[in-house]
Amino acid sequence: RRFDICPPSHLPFKPGMAMLEMARQLNMMVLMTRESHRPDLMDLNENKRIKGERLGSAPGSNGPMGRFLVRGEYGCDMIDQFLPQKGEVVIDKPGNDAFYATDLEQILRARNIRQLILIGVTTDVCVSSTLRSANDRGFDCLVIRDACGAASEHLHQAVFDTMEREGGIFGAYADSEVVLKHLSGCVNRNESIGSV
Repeated sequence: RRFDICPPSHLPFKPGMAMLEMARQLNMMVLMTRESHRPDLMDLNENKRIKGERLGSAPGSNGPMGRFLVRGEYGCDMIDQFLPQKGEVVIDKPGNDAFYATDLEQILRARNIRQLILIGVTTDVCVSSTLRSANDRGFDCLVIRDACGAASEHLHQAVFDTMEREGGIFGAYADSEVVLKHLSGCVNRNESIGSV
Protein backbone atom coordinates (compact mmCIF):
# COMPACT_ATOMS: atom_id res chain seq x y z
CA ARG A 1 0.00 0.00 0.00
CA ARG A 2 1.48 3.33 -1.07
CA PHE A 3 0.22 6.70 0.12
CA ASP A 4 0.94 10.38 -0.38
CA ILE A 5 2.48 11.83 2.77
CA CYS A 6 1.19 15.29 1.98
CA PRO A 7 -1.92 15.49 -0.22
CA PRO A 8 -2.52 18.63 -2.34
CA SER A 9 -4.87 20.22 0.19
CA HIS A 10 -2.05 20.30 2.75
CA LEU A 11 0.91 21.32 0.62
CA PRO A 12 3.26 23.66 2.48
CA PHE A 13 5.38 24.43 -0.60
CA LYS A 14 4.59 28.11 -1.16
CA PRO A 15 4.96 29.18 2.49
CA GLY A 16 8.04 26.94 2.78
CA MET A 17 9.65 28.49 -0.29
CA ALA A 18 8.91 31.99 1.01
CA MET A 19 10.55 31.13 4.35
CA LEU A 20 13.56 29.59 2.61
CA GLU A 21 14.00 32.62 0.34
CA MET A 22 13.81 34.96 3.34
CA ALA A 23 16.36 32.89 5.27
CA ARG A 24 18.72 33.10 2.32
CA GLN A 25 18.22 36.87 2.01
CA LEU A 26 19.09 37.27 5.68
CA ASN A 27 22.14 34.99 5.43
CA MET A 28 20.66 32.63 8.00
CA MET A 29 22.25 29.22 8.26
CA VAL A 30 20.05 26.86 6.26
CA LEU A 31 20.07 23.19 7.23
CA MET A 32 18.03 20.64 5.32
CA THR A 33 17.27 17.14 6.48
CA ARG A 34 16.18 14.04 4.65
CA GLU A 35 15.26 10.69 6.05
CA SER A 36 17.60 8.29 4.33
CA HIS A 37 19.68 5.19 4.74
CA ARG A 38 23.04 3.95 3.56
CA PRO A 39 22.87 1.98 0.27
CA ASP A 40 23.85 -1.18 2.19
CA LEU A 41 21.04 -0.49 4.75
CA MET A 42 23.45 -1.08 7.66
CA ASP A 43 21.75 1.80 9.53
CA LEU A 44 18.21 0.43 9.08
CA ASN A 45 16.89 -1.08 12.29
CA GLU A 46 14.73 -4.18 12.20
CA ASN A 47 11.68 -2.47 13.72
CA LYS A 48 11.60 0.19 10.99
CA ARG A 49 12.13 -2.43 8.27
CA ILE A 50 9.21 -4.55 9.50
CA LYS A 51 6.87 -1.55 9.80
CA GLY A 52 7.85 -0.43 6.30
CA GLU A 53 7.18 -3.88 4.88
CA ARG A 54 3.70 -3.89 6.45
CA LEU A 55 2.96 -0.60 4.67
CA GLY A 56 4.40 -1.88 1.40
CA SER A 57 7.20 0.69 1.41
CA ALA A 58 10.18 -0.73 3.25
CA PRO A 59 13.37 1.32 3.04
CA GLY A 60 15.52 -0.12 0.28
CA SER A 61 12.57 -1.44 -1.75
CA ASN A 62 12.55 -0.59 -5.45
CA GLY A 63 10.19 2.02 -6.81
CA PRO A 64 9.74 4.30 -9.84
CA MET A 65 12.35 6.79 -8.50
CA GLY A 66 14.88 4.24 -7.24
CA ARG A 67 15.28 2.48 -3.92
CA PHE A 68 13.02 3.95 -1.23
CA LEU A 69 14.79 6.18 1.34
CA VAL A 70 18.26 5.23 0.09
CA ARG A 71 20.93 7.93 -0.19
CA GLY A 72 21.95 8.70 -3.74
CA GLU A 73 18.62 7.62 -5.24
CA TYR A 74 16.59 10.28 -7.08
CA GLY A 75 13.47 9.69 -5.00
CA CYS A 76 15.42 10.23 -1.78
CA ASP A 77 16.58 13.73 -2.67
CA MET A 78 14.85 17.03 -1.98
CA ILE A 79 12.21 18.10 -4.46
CA ASP A 80 13.54 20.46 -7.11
CA GLN A 81 12.07 23.60 -5.51
CA PHE A 82 13.98 22.91 -2.28
CA LEU A 83 17.38 21.83 -3.55
CA PRO A 84 20.15 23.18 -1.32
CA GLN A 85 22.36 25.98 -2.53
CA LYS A 86 26.13 26.01 -2.21
CA GLY A 87 27.12 26.15 1.45
CA GLU A 88 23.79 24.89 2.80
CA VAL A 89 24.07 21.85 5.03
CA VAL A 90 22.20 18.62 4.31
CA ILE A 91 21.71 16.24 7.22
CA ASP A 92 20.96 12.62 6.30
CA LYS A 93 19.02 11.04 9.14
CA PRO A 94 18.11 7.35 9.56
CA GLY A 95 15.14 8.16 11.78
CA ASN A 96 12.40 10.71 12.32
CA ASP A 97 14.32 12.98 14.71
CA ALA A 98 16.97 15.06 12.91
CA PHE A 99 19.24 14.86 15.99
CA TYR A 100 19.19 11.05 16.20
CA ALA A 101 22.40 9.45 14.80
CA THR A 102 23.47 12.69 13.05
CA ASP A 103 25.94 15.52 13.65
CA LEU A 104 23.19 18.18 13.70
CA GLU A 105 23.70 19.16 17.33
CA GLN A 106 27.46 19.46 16.86
CA ILE A 107 26.98 21.72 13.81
CA LEU A 108 24.54 23.98 15.65
CA ARG A 109 26.67 24.24 18.79
CA ALA A 110 29.86 24.92 16.78
CA ARG A 111 28.04 27.87 15.16
CA ASN A 112 26.61 28.97 18.55
CA ILE A 113 23.04 28.63 17.22
CA ARG A 114 20.36 28.40 19.93
CA GLN A 115 17.18 29.29 18.03
CA LEU A 116 15.64 27.18 15.26
CA ILE A 117 12.86 27.79 12.75
CA LEU A 118 11.33 24.48 11.60
CA ILE A 119 9.46 23.84 8.35
CA GLY A 120 8.79 20.63 6.44
CA VAL A 121 6.94 17.35 6.27
CA THR A 122 5.51 15.58 8.01
CA THR A 123 4.31 17.75 10.85
CA ASP A 124 3.27 14.84 13.07
CA VAL A 125 6.36 12.70 12.54
CA CYS A 126 9.67 14.29 11.53
CA VAL A 127 8.90 17.91 12.44
CA SER A 128 7.37 17.00 15.80
CA SER A 129 10.13 14.50 16.66
CA THR A 130 12.83 17.04 15.84
CA LEU A 131 11.00 19.80 17.74
CA ARG A 132 10.79 17.74 20.92
CA SER A 133 14.38 16.57 20.65
CA ALA A 134 15.61 20.13 20.06
CA ASN A 135 13.66 21.29 23.10
CA ASP A 136 15.24 18.58 25.25
CA ARG A 137 18.66 19.81 24.11
CA GLY A 138 17.89 23.41 25.09
CA PHE A 139 17.16 24.91 21.67
CA ASP A 140 14.42 27.53 21.31
CA CYS A 141 12.13 26.52 18.42
CA LEU A 142 9.56 28.21 16.22
CA VAL A 143 7.50 25.97 13.91
CA ILE A 144 6.00 27.65 10.84
CA ARG A 145 2.54 26.08 10.79
CA ASP A 146 1.60 26.66 7.15
CA ALA A 147 5.09 25.65 5.97
CA CYS A 148 4.57 22.16 7.40
CA GLY A 149 2.27 19.41 6.17
CA ALA A 150 0.93 15.98 7.07
CA ALA A 151 -1.18 13.25 5.52
CA SER A 152 -4.31 14.83 7.00
CA GLU A 153 -5.33 18.14 8.52
CA HIS A 154 -6.19 16.29 11.74
CA LEU A 155 -2.65 14.92 12.11
CA HIS A 156 -1.18 18.33 11.24
CA GLN A 157 -3.32 20.27 13.70
CA ALA A 158 -2.82 17.76 16.53
CA VAL A 159 0.82 18.83 16.82
CA PHE A 160 -0.15 22.47 17.35
CA ASP A 161 -2.99 21.56 19.72
CA THR A 162 -0.47 19.67 21.85
CA MET A 163 1.91 22.62 21.83
CA GLU A 164 -0.90 24.89 23.07
CA ARG A 165 -2.03 22.52 25.82
CA GLU A 166 1.50 22.22 27.11
CA GLY A 167 1.82 26.01 27.40
CA GLY A 168 4.55 26.26 24.80
CA ILE A 169 6.79 23.74 26.52
CA PHE A 170 8.12 22.42 23.19
CA GLY A 171 8.36 25.81 21.49
CA ALA A 172 6.15 28.23 19.63
CA TYR A 173 4.40 28.28 16.28
CA ALA A 174 3.18 30.92 13.86
CA ASP A 175 2.06 31.20 10.26
CA SER A 176 4.57 32.29 7.63
CA GLU A 177 2.85 35.60 6.88
CA VAL A 178 3.44 36.87 10.42
CA VAL A 179 7.04 35.68 10.55
CA LEU A 180 7.87 36.95 7.05
CA LYS A 181 6.47 40.36 7.91
CA HIS A 182 8.71 40.53 10.98
CA LEU A 183 11.77 39.26 9.11
CA SER A 184 11.21 41.62 6.17
CA GLY A 185 11.93 44.46 8.61
CA CYS A 186 15.39 42.94 9.08
CA VAL A 187 15.92 42.88 5.31
CA ASN A 188 14.91 46.52 5.08
CA ARG A 189 17.48 47.34 7.79
CA ASN A 190 20.16 45.13 6.14
CA GLU A 191 20.47 42.93 9.24
CA SER A 192 21.75 39.39 9.35
CA ILE A 193 20.19 36.76 11.61
CA GLY A 194 21.58 33.46 12.92
CA SER A 195 19.81 30.33 11.69
CA VAL A 196 16.90 28.54 10.11
